[in-house]
Amino acid sequence: AMSLGYAGFVGHGMLAGAVAGEVFASPSAEAVLAAIRTLTGPKGCLIILMNYTGDRLHFGLAAEQAKAEGLKVEMVCVGEDVAIDSPGLAGRRGLAGTALVLKVAGATAAAGGTLAEVAAAAQAMADNIATLGVALRVCTLPGKAASDRLKDGEIEIGLGIHGEPGIEKTQGMSARDLTQRMLNKIASSSFFKLQEGERVVLLVNNLGASMALEMGCVTQAALTALQHTHKVVVERCLVGPFVTSLDMAGMSLTLMRVPPGAEGDAILAKLDYPVNAAGWPNTNAKVVPIAILPVPKGSSSSLDVATHRPASVSAEGLGLEAAIRAASDALIRDQEALNALDAKVGDGDCGDTVSHGANAILAELGTTYPLNDVAGTVAALARSVRQAVGGTSGALYDVALTAAAASLRESLPGGAGGAGPAAWAGALRAGASAVSKYGGARAGSRTMLDALLPAVAALEQAAAQGLNGVEAAEAAAAAAAAGAEATKEMAANAGRASYVPAEVLRSVPDPGAMAVAAWMAAVASSVKASA
Repeated sequence: AMSLGYAGFVGHGMLAGAVAGEVFASPSAEAVLAAIRTLTGPKGCLIILMNYTGDRLHFGLAAEQAKAEGLKVEMVCVGEDVAIDSPGLAGRRGLAGTALVLKVAGATAAAGGTLAEVAAAAQAMADNIATLGVALRVCTLPGKAASDRLKDGEIEIGLGIHGEPGIEKTQGMSARDLTQRMLNKIASSSFFKLQEGERVVLLVNNLGASMALEMGCVTQAALTALQHTHKVVVERCLVGPFVTSLDMAGMSLTLMRVPPGAEGDAILAKLDYPVNAAGWPNTNAKVVPIAILPVPKGSSSSLDVATHRPASVSAEGLGLEAAIRAASDALIRDQEALNALDAKVGDGDCGDTVSHGANAILAELGTTYPLNDVAGTVAALARSVRQAVGGTSGALYDVALTAAAASLRESLPGGAGGAGPAAWAGALRAGASAVSKYGGARAGSRTMLDALLPAVAALEQAAAQGLNGVEAAEAAAAAAAAGAEATKEMAANAGRASYVPAEVLRSVPDPGAMAVAAWMAAVASSVKASA
């Protein structure tokens, strides 16, 4: 078999050759004829091409010339685009489903099939596939200016692989909603009616510049929708850059109908047939059910407390609630500012991380926190962070809050109320020590500790001097702010910032330390307002 522009699919078990033209242009009939003459043996040659007018003309002319020379040549034209329900004389465009046609045809040929049998297998596949594409950014031709057809936040559904406009532009949506919309369009198209209980193959095609994460999201959404909404049996799932369009940020979904019984099993065996073509992933594409097991509960500990709001909240509990709410609001407010700092010295997500944790805390603060139990409330904070926040920051806050809760449980009568500056100083000292122990950082490492440790020292000094809660909180907040500002001049030796050149770090404070300073200041303001 031979096709156009599919050099990656040339190899045993797939294509014998591929003919390419200029970018997005058909090869000349002369080039196609040269390939036919070179590759055609006694059994003949099958040409497989996508349905575009130029390709049909040039390949068709070459095929007719080859036949006139006495060569056996057949041609299968693939057009499976469902974007336009009534495409007119031009017919449906060929898209990524062509890769499945090539695979089945190649396996048929490798098994010793005749030219007629290989052509029939290819045509049968071409008649039972449907594809729809979507792009977030259209492709850019080499040497040409980037297209401005799509604005930020827009997507285009139903466009072709050469960048041809699609059937509609719309605002961006989640992978789940977009995938469901595309599958509904495919399943209800005039020439591909999907029925419950049918067997299908799913191909999720990367059009060139989509990230693996995006492809994974789309694949998961597509499998879920096909199995649970459309109620079909997905026999195989193939994911990757099968038919690309330069740097187009987008993907296409292809469904291939699989006949029931032995006939369908034979087709699946051809898809599974191993090949040495570089562009075909020789991986197990079988779809198997995944067992989802419940998460086992851990054993009880002294920090386990009631997970509900007390019927009557004490004055101390209300003050604690107000301080936690103020701290959370401050982190949410500063999300973008912290992200901007982190983008200069890290991976740009510090604000997202702490804001996500703050939102998780606010979602549970009014209903599940035992506010009359100070140690229990701090343990509840750790639990909220643990369940909602990943990454290094999430783990560090979790370990700090857990250690602080244990300290409060030990220092307070019954671990409940009456937490003054000394108790809070001890709790924060325990939290900072745990962060240093498990995170590896210490004072001067340009981390959150460079704001937290000065705050702890100020709180301890305030307690020793007998200052009240408002004075102690304000002193701690001021020390945290000064410590965070001082990180501008520090060299990083822990965290991702340790990989950043020193000249980049200068004049940029550590975002983790700035986050500590932000919630410390919010707590001080709340304590003063509640006094």
